[in-house]
Amino acid sequence: MTSGFVEVADRVHVLREPLLRVNVTLVVGDDEALLVDTLSSAAQATALATAVRAVTDRPLTLVNTHHHYDHCFGNAVLAGDPPRPVYAHERAAAALREQPERLRREAYEEVRGEHPALAAELADTPLLAPTHTVHTETTLDLGGRRVLLRHPGRGHTDADLVVHVPDADVLVAGDLVEQSGPPAFEDSYPLQWPDAVADLLRLTTARTVVVPGHGDPVDAEFVRAQHAELVRLAWLIRAAHTGSAPPERVAAEAPFGARAALTAARRGYRELDGTP
Repeated sequence: MTSGFVEVADRVHVLREPLLRVNVTLVVGDDEALLVDTLSSAAQATALATAVRAVTDRPLTLVNTHHHYDHCFGNAVLAGDPPRPVYAHERAAAALREQPERLRREAYEEVRGEHPALAAELADTPLLAPTHTVHTETTLDLGGRRVLLRHPGRGHTDADLVVHVPDADVLVAGDLVEQSGPPAFEDSYPLQWPDAVADLLRLTTARTVVVPGHGDPVDAEFVRAQHAELVRLAWLIRAAHTGSAPPERVAAEAPFGARAALTAARRGYRELDGTP
């Protein structure tokens, strides 16, 4: 890891891991600090812990925005022993608790071609399931600062959490919002994703700093534009499915590029067909 935390609002700091451009957010209160996402491996998490301690020595509470490897495989290192609290949506916690080897295997297959060193690291990384679960929303008190954890509905996964820091006007969106590339649809619910983004937009103002899962922080206007593209994609999927058109027809016309849109179309068709 080559970068440290950058303060984007009052006592809210963001670190961008350079390999996959994953954002980690550190929210500092008077008594505790909240670390949102923990990166991909024990090695990355160890470097992240050093970066955290350069900013604050307050006890950490962890949050996973969802259960994909690049946002939670560092839990065990950063939670410590005995572990500090780790929050996630209840379905993300269940996946990490009940199917850790499946998640590890899928992560390894995803990165081994392009990032073999990272694949080797995550293959040996111990996984820690979240200890505290969120159904719809939970408020945490960090000491003089309250933070909201909210599940806005199915979108990037069925277990996304956003983190709202109202006094700093910061919203950590996880992979529900992407800046450095198109949204990732492999585990997505593309017909429901627009509603999830609409839900998180209700937490924003004209001045809100929105931290996406990957890439540079953005504003609410950027999120509205991405929401409009997600709405158009969902409409195209529904229309093509009604007309019995192949998913490839959607990919040729949809936002986000043909590859991402084809994945989204296939996921959307499965939703409409009622298949898992």
